[in-house]
Amino acid sequence: MITGPTFEEMLHPQRIDPVIRARAAAARREAPLDPINLFNITWRDPEGNAYYIVLPKALTGVDADIVVLYGKEFPSGSHKVGAAYSVLLEMELFGEVDPARHTLVWPSTGNYGIGGAWVGGRMGCKSLVVLPEGMSRERFERIESYGAKVIKTVGSESNVKEIYDKTHELRASDPNIRILNQFEVMGNYRFHYHVTGNTLVELAAELKQQGIGRGVINAFCSAMGSAGTIAAGDRLKQAFPGHLIVGLEPIQCPTLFNNGYGVHDIQGIGDKHVTWIHNVNNMDALMCIDDMQCKKGLQLLSEEEGCRALVERYGIDAPTVEKMSTLFGISGICNILGAIKTAKYFKFGQGDVIATIATDSLDRYHSVMDDMRERFGRLDIAAAVGRVEGVFHAATTDWVQLGTLENRTRWHNLKYYTWVEQQGKTVEELDAQKNPEWWLKHQARVAEIDARLLAARQQSPVTA
Repeated sequence: MITGPTFEEMLHPQRIDPVIRARAAAARREAPLDPINLFNITWRDPEGNAYYIVLPKALTGVDADIVVLYGKEFPSGSHKVGAAYSVLLEMELFGEVDPARHTLVWPSTGNYGIGGAWVGGRMGCKSLVVLPEGMSRERFERIESYGAKVIKTVGSESNVKEIYDKTHELRASDPNIRILNQFEVMGNYRFHYHVTGNTLVELAAELKQQGIGRGVINAFCSAMGSAGTIAAGDRLKQAFPGHLIVGLEPIQCPTLFNNGYGVHDIQGIGDKHVTWIHNVNNMDALMCIDDMQCKKGLQLLSEEEGCRALVERYGIDAPTVEKMSTLFGISGICNILGAIKTAKYFKFGQGDVIATIATDSLDRYHSVMDDMRERFGRLDIAAAVGRVEGVFHAATTDWVQLGTLENRTRWHNLKYYTWVEQQGKTVEELDAQKNPEWWLKHQARVAEIDARLLAARQQSPVTA
């Protein structure tokens, strides 16, 4: 059994055995497919610094500080690898997966499948990734480069029902198939609640020491794909009284907003259903973001003339602009626009901090940016200024729903149609999620799972 870090070690990598940690640090660049890289699943670098950026206010156009944790430096290039690892680890520890017998199936619209392909291979498992055929070319290439096989389903980002249908077919065809469904399994939730959430809690204090904020995070914005990432908000709300959790979805597919449907291109979010692991009764607001605005924003940050405009016209220092040029993917821009919208709607200002996440980075979207250039042409300085003013500074406060009792009840009830009618859950299981204790019990299992992993290491210790 090949294992990696505990939840606590992912949160605090300094607690990993120093020899193992040094080997993992060296392998990040020298041997990225070595299983020792499992110990690089963390939001912190080898020196213990969080992977984050405070966005320039000249870009955001608001007085509140917007802080982005970015997943680019995780193994596989996305924080989804943390969710994939946590899901597989828990299933192995509880005897649900045997790498010698079982084939893993990772239902995904991209980053979770990439993370599953990477994790499965490092932990000695065979993997299949079920992915819509309309996703970016780079996703398929990355999955196959990690040794997994891809099964393409009809549609694009919002066609998750077709993914589920294929996983049911695979499960029925072979008793040795194991489905690791990110939309359902609580290992995904636990990774973000404990690791992402507590990283942000600690980062708030670190930012205060730098003169940024007051030691609290006022709001957390996250678009929902699997709704794993937004679980970090549950931890932040416990740590900071008055904290707001803001969920985001595409205008083109406003499922929670108005029971809507459609096709969109914010790859990684807006999957046309409410996931089992989404604690909707803890969400304070829901906002919708336009997918084309996200792609236009990414084009601004990734093209040479866009970067030049940010330096010359908006006075942002060149190293920051260079860093931002590769740091975000489409959903990262969506989260940034949601954070700007949150600042405006809730009137956050100087001294307030809004946190969000960049799941992946530009390297997954070069083909999408090529399509944007074919459609709109390359940016010149004037067009770049238009993007700053028309995308970032012009973020509006429409398409907002507050987390009233009525809206939270409706969001929760929407789970019925996927999970009870289609996926075999019972009404009793669904009703149980209305009780905050249901979520607290799942949060508390982090300590139990860590204890099991430490016991497993006694049988098969990690060697350096």
